[in-house]
Amino acid sequence: MNAEIDLTNVVLKTERLTLRAWLPEDLDDLFEYASVPGVGEMAGWAHHTDRWVSQTVLNHFIEGKKTFALVYHGKVIGSLGVENYREERFPEFSDKRCCEVGFVLSKTYWGQGLMPEAVHEVLRWLFEEKELETVFCGHFLRNKASARVQEKCGFRHYAFGKFETRIGTVEDDEMNILTREDWEKRHPAA
Repeated sequence: MNAEIDLTNVVLKTERLTLRAWLPEDLDDLFEYASVPGVGEMAGWAHHTDRWVSQTVLNHFIEGKKTFALVYHGKVIGSLGVENYREERFPEFSDKRCCEVGFVLSKTYWGQGLMPEAVHEVLRWLFEEKELETVFCGHFLRNKASARVQEKCGFRHYAFGKFETRIGTVEDDEMNILTREDWEKRHPAA
């Protein structure tokens, strides 16, 4: 079953990042990275062509209370959402507290290890503080960078499938999972 997630007043910190709720003043940073061709398309949405699109997304982030802004040196460089997983696709998890995470990072910061750092901290929060049992994370098969982030964070293959994007394409995808049991094996209590 999908766990209820509300990021109100949640602030997570890593060595290099602050993960916090989105704010109205984040519009320019969101537009800056979301308007670059190839960023959104790797996640199934078209890059933003004007600030109105970014404003609509920003409003959704703020109202939904399920998406972290990734702040690096005072600038928002990406997002990490904690969303409902598709219960109809994976009914075998109906008795477990679950969610799905998804992420986008500014192209400027690709390859610096920032996204695995952010995902790792959100997983810690989900398993240790929110007491979830399973976290899903998917990627398009062509998105090798996202696959690598998930691998670094301990996710393992669960299923292949098709994903209909917001831009009307259908992508081959892989859904990976990480259970709390597997998380605890990788991160034993001190």
